[in-house]
Amino acid sequence: MKLYLKYDINHTFRSVLEEQLAKLNVQYKFNGLGEIEFTDSLDIKTLENLTTLLSIYGISIINDHKTQIVERIKLLVTEMVNTEMELAINTSEYIADKLGYSYAYLSSLFSEATYTSIENFIIITKIDKAKELITLDKLSLTEVSHKLGYSSVAHLSGQFKKTTGITPSLFRKIIKQRKVLKSE
Repeated sequence: MKLYLKYDINHTFRSVLEEQLAKLNVQYKFNGLGEIEFTDSLDIKTLENLTTLLSIYGISIINDHKTQIVERIKLLVTEMVNTEMELAINTSEYIADKLGYSYAYLSSLFSEATYTSIENFIIITKIDKAKELITLDKLSLTEVSHKLGYSSVAHLSGQFKKTTGITPSLFRKIIKQRKVLKSE
């Protein structure tokens, strides 16, 4: 028997944090985008315990300011794509407004740290989401392209092929064939 699971990564992340912070009995508030503010400063032992507890889940504490900003950009983009936010908005303005820095600064910082542009990261994130939606096989390619803010299926197909090397239609066929082979 197989189960196909759908999960909200933001909800999962928040639940893990709440559970681990409760173990340490510290007062905090979520500021969003992977940021927690503690009511009182943490002593070294508590911080070490928190680091250990979170590392079990692949969560690490970021101390470098530039790395924090890059991670916040990634979280914003992922949130935009995964929460079905209206993707026709001007993402550069949205990111700059949310983070309180000029887009030119954010773009430069992101490229320096990741060796790719924010725009390319958005495309990769959207294509990953498209693959997820295609794999679920509940939406047509037109619906997938609309859901991800593409102007047309042709636009989605072009970016999909450029990113993955195959068209969304071929990807769908491959997934269907794999499911048939696995069920035999």
